Amino acid sequence: MRIGLLGAGNMAGALGEQWARAGHEVLVGARDPGKAAALAERIGYGARSGTFREAAEFGEAVLLAVWYEGVADVLEAAGPLDGRVLIDCTNATAPPDFTLRTPSVAGWIAERVPGARVVKAFNLCHESVWRLAPPPVGVPLCGDAEAVAVVAGLVREMGCAPLHGGGLERAGLLEATAAFALGVYFGGPEVGDPRGMFPPIKIAAEGVGPIAAGSTSR
Repeated sequence: MRIGLLGAGNMAGALGEQWARAGHEVLVGARDPGKAAALAERIGYGARSGTFREAAEFGEAVLLAVWYEGVADVLEAAGPLDGRVLIDCTNATAPPDFTLRTPSVAGWIAERVPGARVVKAFNLCHESVWRLAPPPVGVPLCGDAEAVAVVAGLVREMGCAPLHGGGLERAGLLEATAAFALGVYFGGPEVGDPRGMFPPIKIAAEGVGPIAAGSTSR
């Protein structure tokens, strides 16, 4: 598969290298040709570099991996994305409060580039996690079924498990999850592990019946 990377930062490098290693063709697009070329060289495996528009035109799937503040400018520079699977890994949060700056970045992107098939993914982990082989996490995906199936294949090739997150209308919940987890990590002296919020799946599943029936526990 041909994959275009919009951005030449750490997330683009981490995910781009995973996919290039798996045998996909990768083209790094950036505003600065030197940065794009340098990242392509670091990725290796035949990765190439170009402009944002060249990366968008090249990719059957396109990864948007820039800071939230730059999303609008990058999408404008990329041009039409009709028919492309556009993977959005951005988060619209910032310290110190890590609150959401928009209800859903992915939803806003889908409105701005209506021809693209937007999938929210890879927004819950630091780029260092995505450099591991394999990354020891599941990857929630939100989007339409066909586009999600494409990204799920890329997730599996990294050695991860894709997790069904629902349609793109649920992407805002996934972004809120990232914001909440960041707040737990960095929010105060009692640093906790957000994974501790969730019980083991067997226990959680056993609790579904009574909750669905309207019972309460104290």
